[in-house]
Formats: sequence, structure tokens, C-alpha cells
Amino acid sequence: MITLAVDCMGGDHGPRVTLAACRQFLDNHPDARLLLVGLADSLQSFSHERATVVVATEVVAMDDPVEVALRRKKDSSMRVAIQQVKDGAAAAAVSAGNTGALMAIARYLLKTLDGIDRPAIATQLPNAVGGATTVLDLGANVDCSAEHLLQFAVMGSALVSALQDGGEPTVGLLNIGEEVIKGSEVIKKAGELLRSAANSGDLNFFGNVEGNDIFKGTVDIVVCDGFVGNVALKASEGVASMIIGALKAEFSHNILTKIAAIVAYPVLKALMKRMDYRRYNGAALLGLRGLVFKSHGSADTMAFEQALNRAYDAARNNLLDRVRTRIAHAAPLLAPADAQPQPGVAATTTH
Repeated sequence: MITLAVDCMGGDHGPRVTLAACRQFLDNHPDARLLLVGLADSLQSFSHERATVVVATEVVAMDDPVEVALRRKKDSSMRVAIQQVKDGAAAAAVSAGNTGALMAIARYLLKTLDGIDRPAIATQLPNAVGGATTVLDLGANVDCSAEHLLQFAVMGSALVSALQDGGEPTVGLLNIGEEVIKGSEVIKKAGELLRSAANSGDLNFFGNVEGNDIFKGTVDIVVCDGFVGNVALKASEGVASMIIGALKAEFSHNILTKIAAIVAYPVLKALMKRMDYRRYNGAALLGLRGLVFKSHGSADTMAFEQALNRAYDAARNNLLDRVRTRIAHAAPLLAPADAQPQPGVAATTTH
């Protein structure tokens, strides 16, 4: 049995969505158990032989400052869910709540792995070759050193290798051009570190990539700082929504366009399915001494179930052990980042 702890109160919709997703997840995974964490009154109606309610007395609001979530709401559903991972009662925790609070609480309770300065948020974005490109960081670290980017690459490689079959995942460094002479001094130094890691067998480094390579599927993993990654994430979601909306509107104009829509329906359906960001919901908080997954705050039932699926797959494939192994192997390269001001967690991130 693989046990997940679920913050049922988090997100824009709370138990109305999370409980429905939990039921669907349990129906589809007979070898899984869930610890449903939340207010007693909100969870009392849920019953399943493989689900246990864990009562929390507080809820972290989507607009709560990190300090409030971390220091004042010590019995929040988010914190209690992560505590289950720390105590060994659950293999992973899943929440759709406030991203800044989730990262701060997870880092406080679980701590970072040896060799990792900062956790990173990683998720998948659909690409043109029918798969998905894993991108990190997506908002946890706005300012990053070259060493941080190397650490992200190592952790991202462990994530993708754990969840995909065969082959060593390729890593690209997001830059303004493919040439090694381009980019800021941080990016140039990161490129040198990544090439060294490739030479030592720690990474399968492809080289510099540009923004369009994320969606072309040029590499399996794209590494960037959290500011750029979060902008790319939100832009991709906006473009996907715009295209799907435009298609639906265009084919509802008149009888001719409706006939065309009927003829093209199989292709359009496949396209809209591929671009549906709900299918890729569930971002991993990498670099912690435990597995924590973040669902989009506005996730519906389908999307939240996908986040549960990702946490389940990560636990089943021993993601944490794989990350530890890769970090240990790359330890000579993962020197602590140069001393610099430590920016706070990006509390405004909502993915």
C-alpha cells in the first residue's frame, strides 16, 4: 500500500473538489491509501475503506502571508498533511493551497537534502512531440546562482528518470540563445557546471535551449530560475486556454463551420486534450527530505486527481531515493552556492 496525505482544505474550491478527486483516485488505485486532512465538519461525510480522516483545526488561506501560515497556524491542514510525511505515516503529501506557505512549511518540517541549498518546484508542460517537458524552477527561487541551477538539473534528472521508462533524460539550460557565449554571467557559469557534470556522467546535458524549445520537446528537462519559469508556466496556460477557447468559438458561428467542426472533431478533440493543462497538474517540490506535491490552486476534480497520480507515481518509483543517489554521485560538483542574500519563498506564486 502506498499512502498519501491530502490537504483537503487547500485551493480555491476546498473539499468540494479534493474529496471528489480522492474518491476517483482510490477507485483507480486499489493499492493506495489516503489520509484526508482537514476540518472535521468538512470531511465527516466522506467514507471509504482505504481512507482515514486526520483532523486539523486551522486552514491556510490562499492569501495568507508565509509568516502567518508558518508561525501562527500550527495546526493547519497543510502543516498536518506534511507532518504525516515527516512522521512516516505517508509517503507523500499533496496540497492545492498557497504555494509560498506550502514551500515554507515543507522546508521547515522536512528540511533540505544534503547537498541541496534550496528546494525547487518542477512540473511538466505539454510539447509538440506528444509528451511533456519538465521545467524547474517554477517560482520557489526568484534569484538563483549557477550552483543552484546545477542542483535543479540533478534533481530534475532524478524526477524524470523515476517517472519515465528507459534512457537518461536530456537537460537543457534556458537561455536567450544556443551559443555558449550568450546569457548573463550566472547562466554562462551554470553552463560550465552543467558541462562538467555531463563529463563526469552525472547529467545528460544537451546545451542551451530557448523558450520555444520547451514546447518543441527539444529536451526532457529545462532548467531556469523561478522568475523565468513561473512566467513561462503562466504564459503557456494562458495560450492553451486562448487557443481552446478560440477553436470552440470559431466552430459555433454558423452551419458551415459546425459541419466543418463535425468533420474535424477527432483531430480537434486530440489537440484540445493535449493542450489541456489539467492533464499535467501536480508539481513536485524537489530537494526536501520527503515528497510534497503542489496542485494548481484552481484545480477541478480531474486536475487534482492528476496531482494525486503524480505523487503516487513518485512514491511508487522511489523518487526520494533516486534524488539522494544522484546528489551523492554529483556531490563533488554540488559545492554550496556562494554566500548571498537568501530571498524568501515567492509567496505570490499560485501554481
